Amino acid sequence: MTILSNGELRVEVSAHGAELQSIRKGETEYLWQGDPAFWGRRSPVLFPIVGSVWESRYRVVGAEYQMGQHGFARDMDFTLVNASETEVRYRLESSVQTKERYPYDFCLEIAYRLRGRCLDVIWEVTNPSAEDIYFQIGAHPAFYYPDYDPQTSGRGHFTFDRSEGLECIRIKEKGCVDAETKWPLELRDGILKLEKDTFDAIDTIMLQDSQVGRVNMFREDGSPWLSLSFDAPVVGIWSPPGKVAPFICIEPWYGRCDRAGFEGDYREKDWMNRLASGEKFESVYTIEIA
Repeated sequence: MTILSNGELRVEVSAHGAELQSIRKGETEYLWQGDPAFWGRRSPVLFPIVGSVWESRYRVVGAEYQMGQHGFARDMDFTLVNASETEVRYRLESSVQTKERYPYDFCLEIAYRLRGRCLDVIWEVTNPSAEDIYFQIGAHPAFYYPDYDPQTSGRGHFTFDRSEGLECIRIKEKGCVDAETKWPLELRDGILKLEKDTFDAIDTIMLQDSQVGRVNMFREDGSPWLSLSFDAPVVGIWSPPGKVAPFICIEPWYGRCDRAGFEGDYREKDWMNRLASGEKFESVYTIEIA
């Protein structure tokens, strides 16, 4: 476990999955602590897919592979590259084990960097091979609802860097989406108010096409709790359906689950990223604690 601290925040990161384990300001914990009664993870990286592939199988140039939801990186041990008081970097490289489920060579590096009350999460994917590689990558951090009370219906107030005209898509079956049907995301005075049963019917709120680049979370009294800012083209908002869970996930994605019934080549998936030989993909999203 690596601990980062700068006098404002204290952060813990595990080499297993290069997964964020804790974000504390003073005595307050902001990151969900992984109770398996609700959801046993905290902030897994999603790689080389985001969400599910149809029937848990996908094809590349005629060869078929099996892949569980969100890929394999979250369940693998990363190598520590370097660490300081305020920054740490981990690396995962392709291997015989990864080639059984994913045919491409890759080098994935994940870094965490503290800046005041901000935590930057940095992703770098490099193609070390002589041919193009294809991948998706995403985040899945879970945050405690402030002022959580299981006896009340309210679960949180959210705003975006856009206050009207937002449209979302929804899961249709087997963890895959109906990408054609758009549902208006209803905001009141620019505010999304979640209830304890919001996700029971829709599973996940998915906003794509770079509709938003910032999600703000507030306490019940209207004071700010935290924010996520990102350049990713898709963002998911999720809490486990039917569990009255005390947390919410805000998930920037460079990718998305399959369309329901999709049986095309992996390279033709929606929101696929391609890297030529020697190229590097770089991205960062930022968690800001109020």
